[in-house]
Amino acid sequence: MVQERHIYDCQAGCPAESTLQIISGKWKSVIVYQLLQHSNLHFGDLTRVLSDCSRRMLALQLEELIADHVITKTVISLRPLKTEYQLSEFGQTLSPVIDAMATWGTYYNQVQPQTKIPIS
Repeated sequence: MVQERHIYDCQAGCPAESTLQIISGKWKSVIVYQLLQHSNLHFGDLTRVLSDCSRRMLALQLEELIADHVITKTVISLRPLKTEYQLSEFGQTLSPVIDAMATWGTYYNQVQPQTKIPIS
């Protein structure tokens, strides 16, 4: 089931909420990142890259990204079923956002200690 999306423009920070509702969740930004790296991927490629993501969850995340016009799905063959996903023109506008997240994530991974510190 695809959620209804809202346009936020009510106060400082709300446009960030608009962005987050499109790429929020554990897998959507990773899917967009992978499609930015590879331009198009088959469902099987995505399941290999996102090995901790169940096939059902991946399908749901892809469905939401399609509904939000971030990615497109092309059926290549029916037997066996082969589908290919790629960023839409609109989805490609997320490139600076995802690139900034990747840059910050690389920095975070370098500066954080390897051991987990409990947050109280």
